[in-house]
Amino acid sequence: MVNEGKRLVSCHCFFLLTVKFYWILTLMQRTHGQEYAHSIRLDGDIILGGLFPVHAKGDRGVPCGELKKEKGIHRLEAMLYAIDQINKDPDLLANITLGVRILDTCSRDTYALEQSLTFVQALIEKDGSDVKCANGDPPIFTKPDKISGVIGAAASSVSIMVANILRLFKIPQVSYASTAPELSDNTRYDFFSRVVPPDSYQAQAMVDIVTALGWNYVSTLASEGNYGESGVEAFTQISREIGGVCIAQSLKIPREPRPGEFEKIIRRLLETPNARAVIMFANEDDIRRILEAAKKANQSGHFLWIGSDSWGSKISPVQQQEEIAEGAVTILPKRTSIDGFDRYFRSRTLANNRRNVWFAEFWEENFGCKLGSHGKRNSNIKKCTGLERIARDSAYEQEGKVQFVIDAVYSMAYALHNMHKDLCPGYIGLCPRMSTIDGKELLSYIRAVNFNGSAGTPVIFNENGDAPGRYDIFQYQITNKSTEYKVIGQWTNQLRLNMYIQTTTLTVSMSLSASVSLGMLYMPKVYIIIFHPEQNVQKRKRSFKAVVTAATMQSKLTQKGNDRPNGEVKTELCESLETNSKSSVDFPMVKSGSTS
Repeated sequence: MVNEGKRLVSCHCFFLLTVKFYWILTLMQRTHGQEYAHSIRLDGDIILGGLFPVHAKGDRGVPCGELKKEKGIHRLEAMLYAIDQINKDPDLLANITLGVRILDTCSRDTYALEQSLTFVQALIEKDGSDVKCANGDPPIFTKPDKISGVIGAAASSVSIMVANILRLFKIPQVSYASTAPELSDNTRYDFFSRVVPPDSYQAQAMVDIVTALGWNYVSTLASEGNYGESGVEAFTQISREIGGVCIAQSLKIPREPRPGEFEKIIRRLLETPNARAVIMFANEDDIRRILEAAKKANQSGHFLWIGSDSWGSKISPVQQQEEIAEGAVTILPKRTSIDGFDRYFRSRTLANNRRNVWFAEFWEENFGCKLGSHGKRNSNIKKCTGLERIARDSAYEQEGKVQFVIDAVYSMAYALHNMHKDLCPGYIGLCPRMSTIDGKELLSYIRAVNFNGSAGTPVIFNENGDAPGRYDIFQYQITNKSTEYKVIGQWTNQLRLNMYIQTTTLTVSMSLSASVSLGMLYMPKVYIIIFHPEQNVQKRKRSFKAVVTAATMQSKLTQKGNDRPNGEVKTELCESLETNSKSSVDFPMVKSGSTS
């Protein structure tokens, strides 16, 4: 790895630089000496930036923590895979090579901001008139990479932080995972686009699920931050507009939870015992710790979890707490496993993947071994042989956002391709008009792309840079001591539940009278779902713009009790429901029916 970033000037001199945005330069200087050691850099005619959570947040002031094998390594390798495919394609950006500069966000917005300043270095004007070298020679400035567009980030809070910088320098950004409704605000995030749908659609899908199951009394739980709070706010707004769903409590998980915080949240949820359904917009770590706290409180079978796409079909949140999670209904953007990526990733070795500076660390983590004397693992761990193979000597399952990373890279490539056709007709390679790519012009080409993505579904953007909403609905089921996420429906503008009640397997053991009550409550709905699915739609049309507007408002809810701990909100209507409700209905396990 070239270490040219360790200096801006190649002579020993004292100098004073006058630049635009002095505060940006100050931040740059804090991390400039390490940037090449902590980034992937591939040369090309056009350079794309990449932001990935290669590591988790660090503890006690340390910016970076443990390696994230799937959300970090799988995703960044998906970008490298897509770049390889594009550079080999004779019909896409012919005679033009794409390069990359991939950085680690360490799952922290402030750290990601510092890292992403690397992307704008080439666009900051430097005044070298006051630079004086000791020997009198003129200084030689290192020329930083000029980034034409950025793929990322993952977390919405990171994308929001980075988008505020990139828009100043007119650098388009395409995210593969950020879903906060706030990012739909085209007046504030005008250079931001995403290949995943915003949570405004997801919140609508979750309201439709709750309504279809006949629930009218639920609690919400959000991780502090843009993703969690905006998602719950959208859910609350939509449920109010549609009517019939009452929010018993609205709790928030602090960004830096104190010891006992999750146990306290479970106790809060138990204060409204009839509001057993819990709508969760929380990050993966918070979900796991909430389930752990529920298990510790011996509440197996009490809570009926409805999880957003951060839960999806992930294994890690439910490991060692399967019974607590049983019956959970979760949602994920419709996706497909990419076979080409599986072949590519399984073939990666220490010998053929030196371009990934974090791959040796992944190798140690993945195979539970140590690489020589410089390995990060303790001396009691066996040494790696280098002959280990992914999927043969370790478990492997493609991470869920791989498809969207690939689509994000291709959306940038198709935009550049169409731009080249218009600005450089018949020209081999980059013509003078594209030697310096106008970010605003490139943005217009990104918003206009329309191609079949890696899953075979169209990749398009609306006027706000959002992808259309297409979701699969899952349920976490346990059958014969084996566990799985079963697809029980889809949502594309309206809910389609392909399911039937499995009366012999319920989340909670029920008496005969409870079973009869359950049947009387659900049979009309099940009849409609199975025999008249065209009637299984929401009864009231709503304005999507209104939902986005409501979800992006910064004002807090003002209902009675808004000053309660953990952000709890409780309305008089909900208190009345809690007082009058004498019993609650268990959520039945469902199995997939025939799909069309």
